[in-house]
Amino acid sequence: MAIKALSWMVRVFEPPVYCYHEIVHNRLVVDRFRELGVVFIDDVDEVPDGAPLMLSAHGSAPEVVTTARSRGRFVVNAVCPLVTKVHHEAKVRADKGYTVLYVGHAGHDEAIGTLAVAPDAMELVEHEEDLDRVLPDVEDSSKVALLAQTTLSMHDWEGIMERTREQFPELWTATRNDLCFATTNRQAALTAIASRADAVVVIGSANSSNTIALTKVASSAGCPRVLRVDGPDELDVDELDDARVVGVTAGASAPEDLVQAVIAELDPTEGVEPVYVTDEDEYFPPPRELRELVPALDGLAALVLGGDPAAARGRGGPFSDDRGVDASRVLADLAR
Repeated sequence: MAIKALSWMVRVFEPPVYCYHEIVHNRLVVDRFRELGVVFIDDVDEVPDGAPLMLSAHGSAPEVVTTARSRGRFVVNAVCPLVTKVHHEAKVRADKGYTVLYVGHAGHDEAIGTLAVAPDAMELVEHEEDLDRVLPDVEDSSKVALLAQTTLSMHDWEGIMERTREQFPELWTATRNDLCFATTNRQAALTAIASRADAVVVIGSANSSNTIALTKVASSAGCPRVLRVDGPDELDVDELDDARVVGVTAGASAPEDLVQAVIAELDPTEGVEPVYVTDEDEYFPPPRELRELVPALDGLAALVLGGDPAAARGRGGPFSDDRGVDASRVLADLAR
């Protein structure tokens, strides 16, 4: 969703288009957008008045969103709806007097944005041993909530949850787990692959939490050799040594052309076996700002050109068939 939205912005606006933090944690995707005139910034005050600005998929602190929308900027908030869900849960629990334990990685964009939602009520738990520091300070054992960074590995989350529930049986957690389906699906698929593989190649960037989680899953599943690469240029086939069966997986934001390029670099002599685990049928529509703006622009254009503004607005513009458009294809089209 975020990649497709930023792709629309670079087509419509003259550069530079600004983006608060990396749109996704994938170096090659970010580099493609840089080449198209996107400027990635870590402080929204760097963005000129009236300039187009996108807020990244990882979510932003409430004060960042407020500041971003000031000074006449056109802002598209491309926060992942799953992250928005965690922000909402944090605010609701904090308002009810809960101590909110947030399981995440210190310094990660998503964790920074989420902890800022209710800073006085939240504690970061990065490792299970952090519970020794945090749990003794809980004042009301009946009001403890546990939330998670959406890109964690299931193993990291479950160990902390089980230990916390042992001490606080009334622990509140979301009815539907906070972990991203794209993350957990890939972890499940990799678990099925890794036990059969002599080596696993994980495609994704070093600052991608869900990519690093995949490397841990492969090792935990017993695979003796795990390599992480951004793309085919980083793949050293010699590092695979005498591996006969190589598993390949990718972080959630790695485009499909990178996966195929890595497979081509591996040059498998006995073919490629896709391993089926599940169908992903989740769909996140474009950010609200674009859903509202684009039909209005189409209506204005029709009016100027003597057409039917109402009919033009009703067609929904370039996002009318968005469900069937793959982000990898959009990226590939941008590169042409």
